[in-house]
Amino acid sequence: MELEQEKRKVNGDITQKGYEKKRSKLIGAYLPQPPGVDQALPQERRTPVTPSSSSRYHRRRSSGSRDERYRSDVHTEAVQAALAKHKERKMAVPMPSKRRSLVVQTSMDAYTPPDTSSGSEDEGSVQGDSQGTPTSSQGSINMEHWISQAIHGSTTSTTSSSSTQSGGSGAAHRLADVMSTDVSIDPCPAGVPVSSRVSAKIQQLVNTLKRPKRPPLREFFVDDFEELLEGKMTPDPNQPKPEGAQMLAMRGEQLGVVTNWPPSLEAALQRWGTISPKAPCLTTMDTNGKPLYILTYGKLWTRSMKVAYNILHKLGTKQEPMVRPGDRVTLVFPNNDPAAFMVAFYGCLLAEVVPVPIEVPLTRKDAGSQQIGFLLGSCGVTVALTSDACHKGLPKSPTGEIPQFKGWPKLLWFVTESKHLSKPPRDWFPHIKDANNDTAYIEYKTCKDGSVLGVTVTRIALLTHCQALTQACGYTEAETIVNVLDFKKDVGLWHGILTSVMNMMHVISIPYSLMKVNPLSWIQKVCQYKAKVACVKSRDMHWALVAHRDQRDINLSSLRMLIVADGANPWSISSCDAFLNVFQSKGLRQEVICPCASSPEALTVAIRRYCPGTPPPGRGVLSMHGLTYGVIRVDSEEKLSVLTVQDVGLVMPGAIMCSVKPDGIPQLCKTDEIGELCVCAIATGTSYYGLSGMTKNTFEVFPMTSSGGPITEYPFIRTGLLGFIGPGGLVFVIGKMDGLMVVSGRRHNADDIVATALAVEPMKFVYRGRIAVFSVSVLHDERIVIVAEQRPDSTEEDSFQWMSRVLQAIDSIHQVGVYCLALVPANTLPKTPLGGIHLSETKQLFLEGSLHPCNVLMCPHTCVTNLPKPRQKQPEIGPASVMVGNLVSGKRIAQASGRDLGQIEDNDQARKFLFLSEVLQWRAQTTPDHVLYTLLNCRGTIANSLTCVQLHKRAEKIAVMLMERGHLQDGDHVALVYPPGIDLIAAFYGCLYAGCVPITVRPPHPQNIATTLPTVSRSACLMTTQLICKLLRSREAAAAVDVRTWPPVLDTDDLPKKRPAQIYKPSNPETLAYLDFSVSTTGMLAGVKMSHAATSAFCRSIKLQCELYPSREVAICLDPYCGLGFVLWCLCSVYSGHQSILIPPSELETNPALWLLAVSQYKVRDTFCSYSVMELCTKGLGSQTESLKARGLDLSRVRTCVVVAEERPRIALTQSFSKLFKDLGLHPRAVSTSLGCRVNLAICLQGTSGPDPTTVYVDMRALRHDRVRLVERGSPHSLPLMESGKILPGVRIIIANPETKGPLGDSHLGEIWVHSTHNASGYFTIYGDESLQSDHFNSRLSFGDTQTIWARTGYLGFLRRTELTDANGERHDALYVVGALDEAMELRGMRYHPIDIETSVIRAHKSITECINQNLLESLDLVPLVTNVVLEEHYLIVGVVVVVDIGVIPINSRGEKQRMHLRDGFLADQLDPIYVAYNM
Repeated sequence: MELEQEKRKVNGDITQKGYEKKRSKLIGAYLPQPPGVDQALPQERRTPVTPSSSSRYHRRRSSGSRDERYRSDVHTEAVQAALAKHKERKMAVPMPSKRRSLVVQTSMDAYTPPDTSSGSEDEGSVQGDSQGTPTSSQGSINMEHWISQAIHGSTTSTTSSSSTQSGGSGAAHRLADVMSTDVSIDPCPAGVPVSSRVSAKIQQLVNTLKRPKRPPLREFFVDDFEELLEGKMTPDPNQPKPEGAQMLAMRGEQLGVVTNWPPSLEAALQRWGTISPKAPCLTTMDTNGKPLYILTYGKLWTRSMKVAYNILHKLGTKQEPMVRPGDRVTLVFPNNDPAAFMVAFYGCLLAEVVPVPIEVPLTRKDAGSQQIGFLLGSCGVTVALTSDACHKGLPKSPTGEIPQFKGWPKLLWFVTESKHLSKPPRDWFPHIKDANNDTAYIEYKTCKDGSVLGVTVTRIALLTHCQALTQACGYTEAETIVNVLDFKKDVGLWHGILTSVMNMMHVISIPYSLMKVNPLSWIQKVCQYKAKVACVKSRDMHWALVAHRDQRDINLSSLRMLIVADGANPWSISSCDAFLNVFQSKGLRQEVICPCASSPEALTVAIRRYCPGTPPPGRGVLSMHGLTYGVIRVDSEEKLSVLTVQDVGLVMPGAIMCSVKPDGIPQLCKTDEIGELCVCAIATGTSYYGLSGMTKNTFEVFPMTSSGGPITEYPFIRTGLLGFIGPGGLVFVIGKMDGLMVVSGRRHNADDIVATALAVEPMKFVYRGRIAVFSVSVLHDERIVIVAEQRPDSTEEDSFQWMSRVLQAIDSIHQVGVYCLALVPANTLPKTPLGGIHLSETKQLFLEGSLHPCNVLMCPHTCVTNLPKPRQKQPEIGPASVMVGNLVSGKRIAQASGRDLGQIEDNDQARKFLFLSEVLQWRAQTTPDHVLYTLLNCRGTIANSLTCVQLHKRAEKIAVMLMERGHLQDGDHVALVYPPGIDLIAAFYGCLYAGCVPITVRPPHPQNIATTLPTVSRSACLMTTQLICKLLRSREAAAAVDVRTWPPVLDTDDLPKKRPAQIYKPSNPETLAYLDFSVSTTGMLAGVKMSHAATSAFCRSIKLQCELYPSREVAICLDPYCGLGFVLWCLCSVYSGHQSILIPPSELETNPALWLLAVSQYKVRDTFCSYSVMELCTKGLGSQTESLKARGLDLSRVRTCVVVAEERPRIALTQSFSKLFKDLGLHPRAVSTSLGCRVNLAICLQGTSGPDPTTVYVDMRALRHDRVRLVERGSPHSLPLMESGKILPGVRIIIANPETKGPLGDSHLGEIWVHSTHNASGYFTIYGDESLQSDHFNSRLSFGDTQTIWARTGYLGFLRRTELTDANGERHDALYVVGALDEAMELRGMRYHPIDIETSVIRAHKSITECINQNLLESLDLVPLVTNVVLEEHYLIVGVVVVVDIGVIPINSRGEKQRMHLRDGFLADQLDPIYVAYNM
């Protein structure tokens, strides 16, 4: 993964000239006057639209399949103006690139006709379009006047009223300037040397006694991130602040006590059912708009009684009824059957059981259906009432049972149709009481996070709410009301099912399915039935506008109230205006439109009603910038970012309302401040069922005055609506708490952002307006995410252009950055039961990486402004600091060594020989038949073995062949191209006998012969087997490389029969013994020179560390081509005389258990492997441990199992390996790792004696500053590091600063330098010495011990003195490797290691490193997740995310990633990535 660190510069302030230009551009949009519309001054009311303009209106609208919920022309113009402004400075954003084969056009089948879609949790809500916003003269002026009054009438500020628009008085600013003093935090992390005056000896003593202090666990969980953050420190001094007086609570009119109001709703039903049984109560419609069924009050009364009787007496047994009064039952009825629902609902009320109405579950896995199940479970529901048709439609199992829905309790389904019920006895009557505090019904509510709560409404609240609505709406007996809303909850339930029965009204119910076929149906029914009242959503008004084709016979003069249920959504205003515009000519009066505000908790919060005495409707044009700070400012200049709001009428009768601060203590707002509206009334919900804590926070709020006292002794209820109480007591709502996103301290409303996104050329692009906006928390702040469904026919180019325009528009209008913008194919976002987008489910999919977007644009650079400050490098301690013994200004110098070779007394016979060739000859004479090597095949049987004398004789013949057929002189290089095995060993000693320098080379894979060539090209000759000979001379090889450039090839399967005259003996131990070539992790092919002296010292060191003797057996499963693997495979057995059991790693691919079975069968105590072998065993044998145990696999004899590696120990892998094979007897302490590098092939190796390998946890953030700070396991930001084995005998180590070359204290991270007799003597490079530094092999410290010559390993690490003791009684020093210096990245002044970032990324999603099924959509899921996790854990912004196929990342023979190769491949465009995302 490429990480780019670029901070985008923020554009500066606008100049005067720029301002003029901008102003003329903005006003320009309003100047040309379209024909037909009277562009009068805003003070005058807009004239009714003339026919010509209304037909123009239709032409423009005819394509209106799009969901128009947030449509507002003014807003669209503003957005277009904002975008035009951006046109001048075109953004140079690289388009994300996809693999071509994956970009397939979606078929048009995916395109469904417009039906049930929406931009939020609601039903397919659509919104009207306003032709500019007509403003009521008084309302608008009032508002402006009122706000300046509100601010200035109360304060004694002397500033002129003009300054209010700019957000606050000058005096306040000056005060703020004085107040904001800088808070600076000491950037000194733990472990920084502090100069002290204590005498050196005491200091030394103190340091010896001082154990590394670990902070106790609990203080870790106070995250010290806060002190790192930049942007959080100082709020913007120019931000607008509320300046008004404290608001006063607003009382509604008194709830009139009318004598003939019934004492309870059931009493009303009984009264009408007996007095006027023939009166129509409810008329239902079929999909053709014909009346389907008329329910009269008589039928409603008798059927409800029947249902009540059956619920109480026919479920369960007489002794054990299933349902008793007070129990909860759920009502599951489809949207087209209000009559059955109404009967069941009143049946429950009469039986005194509590109905919980819910949506019909369509499938077993509906979005959100599981949460509904939790609600039913917590309410203890065991019975579901449903209709016949609905029952038949539910999904069934093969046996005809209704399956249990996911997360639902077990339910008995009970059909309420009369024909299925038994008649109540003559003497049975329901017990009708006066309304009391028992629960009447529970209404479900879906929260922002997707959880579903039940709001309980008591019988007295139910009745009082009906009375308040009756009084507010002036309902009278036998009025007709048309209802388009969902009758199971909210406004539809309150007006269409409850209040209507109290007043014996007639409800005409229009099902949603009819609205889809004929959007005008509700208007036609109003005309047909001369209805007085209609309950609709702004969507229904909009659809009527789209469909209305000059219908001659429409007359809306009968309407006295058009209740707009979602009037609290500020974007409904445009639908209201447009509807009035078109239908004014059809008898619609302006005062008829009555927006109302409601919430599940507070029921009806406010409703606009027309009476001669009430104030006229008001509206305000508010500055969006002000709103983000929760402040009301009438916008005067910036017409771009405004929100036009209309009032939702007055407080309900019998209620008190106030607004309180949305978070923290419920303190009353100021008059010019936005707050959460709270209501105190009888007619509200009383609790969330079963959740006392949440109930307390919502239903028992006591608003406080600024002096700290409550305003009344009665509790208020939070409505979840944000708004303010304006002039004349009118209530204004500007959004919902649920849609609130607080980004860097500013509040943004999801609906407003949806509206802006839709205003960007939406007709062409967003599929039916389906956009979801939510925030996710990344790096201690909310980040805005927008997910939109794109039209099936849109192209890559379209989508990218739309995305960049949306980003610009939101930036201009809301001044907020979008973190991620994702496009998904049409119709793929999870839906609510009514067809809207299920927001929390969408967010869940996004966060878990299963959204499968087809396009993603991330902009972390613009919105992540709270990264920790970049680090300034501190100057290192120079040589001037006092060097006392081993102290560097108060810290122990980090140095350590293995046992001293000179001190060790051992009866090592091999020591008398300087050269390995001599050791072999000696063994061939003294123990000729002792087996040195055993090679196993994939079945675990012995394929080949060599005794001392066999190896000696074979080597002699090869030496003859080299001299006679190859005509080689001593010192010539010979390439040995062999598969892992015995031939390789014989060829190596043959070279030594002939005085040639062997180089082991991995045999070429037939597909890439060319890669083997460079290593071989400088050799005088090449030795190999017959098989590989054929390959090298094959047609494929000839095509890949020029055979004439190859050195002569000798085939060792055909050897001469004679012995050499004499065996070569080198003149000097410092001459070259062999060359070791390896590809380092940075992708460099580097050969190092190993002298005879170094080779012998190396073998001796390993012999001592691992206690190897001729009686021992060691199993080796490694590649024998370089490093320690080669030494163990070829050299050690000859030196120490132990038997090596050789297992080629390639054989494990066919038989993963081969290595472990061999270890068990030969009762091996020491074994060596590579990470790839360990991984193969962990993955391949994970499920087979039982069967392996049965085959007698026993690992209890293993003392050391060493992973040969040149990297930071892979602790997760070694731990899972240990855990997995623990049952087979493997001791967890046996598993350890070694450390080698190019300058020294083995620095550490876990031996047989000595302490077990230790693991420490270090603070990752300190590590980025090259500091080592130990922490407890499990604390945040902790990184486990495992010791890389014990330091070998004869090896000295020091930790040095890679830049200054000074020695470091042991709390510092630095480069590991090594001094040892088996260091390599230098690089041997094929390409000339241009790239490799000579100082790798002979460096000196810049101060301290400047005499010793060290080799630089190129690895960063640190030393820690542990509590354990070594074999010789000393305290043990452990070496921990952190990573390669070449790979570490310096970003923002800190040092990062790729492996840490990779570890985080791998955790982010299951399909990283697993197979991504070639599926582009899945790979796009990774982009946000990868960006999130790197931000959260490393405070870095990922610049480019590249998703590639499995196997593209190059890996060397040790299983280490070749990151530099990968980078070069990416830059040279050789990877064929599935997807490349450029995070802008």
